Amino acid sequence: MRDFKLLSSPLQGFTDFRFRNALHEFYGGIDTFYAPYIRFNGKLEIKSSYQRDLDPENNQVPELIPQVMTADADEFLLAANYIKSLGYNELNWNLGCPYPMVTKRGMGSGLICNHEGINQILERVHAETDVTISMKMRLGYHETTEILEAFDTLKKYPLKSIAVHARTGQQLYKGGVHLDAFEKCIEQSPHTLYYNGDITTVEIFQQRLDRFPSIEHFMIGRGLIADPYLPLMIKQNIHEHPSDRWERFRAFHDQIFTQYDAFLQGPTPIKMKMQGFWGYFAEQFDNPQKTFKKIKKAGNTKNYQIAVNEILNSVK
Repeated sequence: MRDFKLLSSPLQGFTDFRFRNALHEFYGGIDTFYAPYIRFNGKLEIKSSYQRDLDPENNQVPELIPQVMTADADEFLLAANYIKSLGYNELNWNLGCPYPMVTKRGMGSGLICNHEGINQILERVHAETDVTISMKMRLGYHETTEILEAFDTLKKYPLKSIAVHARTGQQLYKGGVHLDAFEKCIEQSPHTLYYNGDITTVEIFQQRLDRFPSIEHFMIGRGLIADPYLPLMIKQNIHEHPSDRWERFRAFHDQIFTQYDAFLQGPTPIKMKMQGFWGYFAEQFDNPQKTFKKIKKAGNTKNYQIAVNEILNSVK
């Protein structure tokens, strides 16, 4: 198998430093982690939770790249200067988020067709900071060809890379990825491209590796949360989970649960946080709906732990 790098795609509300550290400690396999995009409090100040997430003392992973999502050059520059003060050299710009609450404000994938807006921001950023800029994009918001039109604007700037999620913004996470459209991106992009989208098994990864021989970086997003063992299995080129699958998952789960429980205030926040994770974790089990239902029925922390034990004891 040829050389490649595996990257953790950021998911807001899931892949913070607690998750990243636990994944790296108990599994490994990810070469570079991307932090969820920096958010601002409306006064050109970075929210404290995002400062905490990027604090180098809180991160024990091989490489972490901060991300920003904005349509405002002043916010972008604030983020660039902030991450530089922490010792980071690269800032990733999110033009991929598909959610309507974001795109209606002209951000995320809703910015892809705003070529003048993209140009104005990149022009200022490259003039006023020496932070390396990379991007994460969708193929477009409405159409898969919109990214190709944006390339004319992007080619003027020395971007490190562009990670492309092979869907449109309107798709959200529905429907299949557009592999032919991604191939057109490879043909027309002036920059190094990374592939992102629906890598959920070793077999699918190998299909993408064979289909795109020029791509050396592959992002895993939802598939990483659904099966934390996946990156290591890809790296080791094994198709069956090792015998320590559930033992390792229990240790991983217990660490993030303990850390979130200590941080979040009250039973409801920890309940909602772990239900969010189990929306993905449940996909590892033979009956995902039944598994998730057990978690959802657990009304308090004690019953939650009982439910988790029942689920994990059943697969030993």
